[in-house]
Amino acid sequence: MAAQLPHLPDIERLSSRVIRILGGNPSKFTLQGTNTYLVGKGPKRILIDTGEGNRIWPPLLQKALSDENASIDQVILTHWHPDHVGGVKDVLAHSPEAKVFKNRPEAGQDAIVDGQVFETDGARLKAFHCPGHAVDHMALVLEEEDAMFTGDNVLGHGTAVFEDLATYMDSLERMQHQFSGPGYPGHGAVIEDGRAKIREYISHRKEREEQILEAMRGPSAEGDGWSSMGIVKVVYVDYPEHLHAPAEGGVVQVLKKLEGEGRVRQKGEGKWGVSERSAL
Repeated sequence: MAAQLPHLPDIERLSSRVIRILGGNPSKFTLQGTNTYLVGKGPKRILIDTGEGNRIWPPLLQKALSDENASIDQVILTHWHPDHVGGVKDVLAHSPEAKVFKNRPEAGQDAIVDGQVFETDGARLKAFHCPGHAVDHMALVLEEEDAMFTGDNVLGHGTAVFEDLATYMDSLERMQHQFSGPGYPGHGAVIEDGRAKIREYISHRKEREEQILEAMRGPSAEGDGWSSMGIVKVVYVDYPEHLHAPAEGGVVQVLKKLEGEGRVRQKGEGKWGVSERSAL
C-alpha cells in the first residue's frame, strides 16, 4: 500500500506554525511513516509524537530545529503505540529539560487530561480525550487554525483500526464538533476538511454495520448461526481471500458493538444471530 500513496517530503512546512517530520518508517500499517509535528513560531516549540525510535528520524528532527533556530520544551504523545513513543529517548538526549506529556503517563512523564491546554509562542493546543484506537488516545485542537491533530483516530488515507468500536464511534461523533478546519493525522497527508473526513468515517462504519446485519438476516451456510468468518465471506466476497483474516477482526468488533446494542446475540461458541428487533 505504501507504494501507492502520494509522496510526502521528509520535512515539510504545512502552515506558519506547523512543520511535519516523517518518522522514516513507511509500511502498510504506518502509510508513509509516522507523522511527528513541530508546533509553534518561537525559539521553544512543542513536538507532537516521536516516531518509532529508529536512526532515520533524529537527524531529520535536528535539521528542522536547526533550520528554525528552535528547541523543544514540550513533547505531547497522542497514545502509547510504539511508532509514536519510540523516539522519546532521542528527544530527551538532545533536550533533557523537555517535559513529556501523555494520557496514562509512564515513569518520568506528566499526565494529560481532557481539556488541558498547552501553549507556546504562536500556538495554543487543547487536549481532547478520544479513546477507541487506544484507551489513552488524545487529539489536540490547534486553536489558531481551528485544526485538529487527529492522532491515529483519523488518517490521511484509508481507514483507521480500533481496539473498541463502540468507544471509537463515540469518539468520532464527539471529535467532529471540536473543530472545523484541517486535520493533521498521525499518518498520511493533511486532511483539508477534517470534519468532513470524520463524517465519512462515521458513515463508512455505519454502512459496514448494516451490511453485516443484512448478511445475517439471510440463511447461514453453517446452519446454526453465523461465524465471524462466515460473515466475512459474504460481506467481503469481492475481496482477495488473503484479506479475509484481517477483515474478520473488524467483523468481530462490529458484532461486539451490535451485541452491546441488543441488535445481535451469541448463539453458542463462535456463532451469532440477529436479535428479534433487528430482524424486523
